[in-house]
Amino acid sequence: MSSQSPRESRRRFLAVASISGAGAAVAVVASGVKPQAQQAGAEVASEERRGYHLSEHIKKYYNTTLV
Repeated sequence: MSSQSPRESRRRFLAVASISGAGAAVAVVASGVKPQAQQAGAEVASEERRGYHLSEHIKKYYNTTLV
């Protein structure tokens, strides 16, 4: 069994996780590459109309709210 208490172990894990996350963020920014989620979102937003528009999905929702 380790000599560390569960609290010390948790603190070490959180410290390593935050340092790793910051390192990954720096690597992405330094490389100039956009993450896939942002690239896909930008393409969809440019293809679709911006703002409110009545779609089939919204029409179905409105029909469910009728009393």
